[in-house]
Amino acid sequence: MAQGQRFDPDGDYVRRYIPELRGIDGAAVHEPWLAPLLAPDYPAPIIEHAAERQEALARLAEVTGSASDAKP
Repeated sequence: MAQGQRFDPDGDYVRRYIPELRGIDGAAVHEPWLAPLLAPDYPAPIIEHAAERQEALARLAEVTGSASDAKP
C-alpha cells in the first residue's frame, strides 16, 4: 500500500490491473476498504501491518536481547 501511494499517487496503475477498482478516483484506490460505497465487495486487509511490525520487532528484541529503536 505504501509503495503504491509513493510511486502511483493517482492510482492509475492499480485501476489498470484491478478492474473492480476502476470506479474509485484518485488516491482512494489504494485503500478501497475505506470506501465501501464505491467498492462494496472489496475485502478489508487481513492483517494490520503496523501492529505486526511492532510484534516482529518485539520478538527480535527478545531473541537478540536488545531493545529495538527501529523507526517505521
